[in-house]
Amino acid sequence: MSYPKGTIVRNSTLTLVNHWITGLCFVLLTLSGLAMFHPVFFWLSNLFGSGQWMRALHPWLGVCLIVSFLGLFIQFWRDNLWNRDDVEWAKSLDKVLDNREEEVPPVGRFNAGQKAVFWGMALIIPVLFVTGILIWEVYFGDATSIETQRVAVLIHSMAAIGAILIWITHVYAALWVKGSMRAMLHGWVTPGWAHRHHRKWFRSLVASGSPGPTPDSTAKFRD
Repeated sequence: MSYPKGTIVRNSTLTLVNHWITGLCFVLLTLSGLAMFHPVFFWLSNLFGSGQWMRALHPWLGVCLIVSFLGLFIQFWRDNLWNRDDVEWAKSLDKVLDNREEEVPPVGRFNAGQKAVFWGMALIIPVLFVTGILIWEVYFGDATSIETQRVAVLIHSMAAIGAILIWITHVYAALWVKGSMRAMLHGWVTPGWAHRHHRKWFRSLVASGSPGPTPDSTAKFRD
């Protein structure tokens, strides 16, 4: 993939594909899950062809989700470890919301809000997977009791609500912070964006070899 001159590569092509597969699986799981959660949402089953097809696809989409999310987890868990910078950033959240990030303590590749989304999903998705296995009647129905399945359904539903709320926050933040969607669609950001939102990350790139504005200076950050 080619990038505009003078830009910084924030996400590789592999990461972008991995991210959007994860997002697509999550959206499809949300739609099918809502259709099974309450009759008022059952019309969503038409998106899958029928209720029968929807019920058959839902658990397999869950398998795809956890495999895809594992790819993201392996790539980014180190960048999402909590540190003191995140505490200071969180204390200045009012300035972030007021669009005064030049007054906010600098952070690395991800800020505290992004890390909260990452670890929230890292906790909830395995819970959804395990409880989903327990209520997957076609393959595991005979191995679990009715009581176990009832508890699993309750936990699965509560975890799904939590995941949906986190996803809404993630999408809202991506749309709200100008330039974020470009990084998620095309993989690159401007040096100004990097300096404004992730100064420590930007400085680490500069320290290891200036990321711009010449083509040669961006080349080493493309992989």
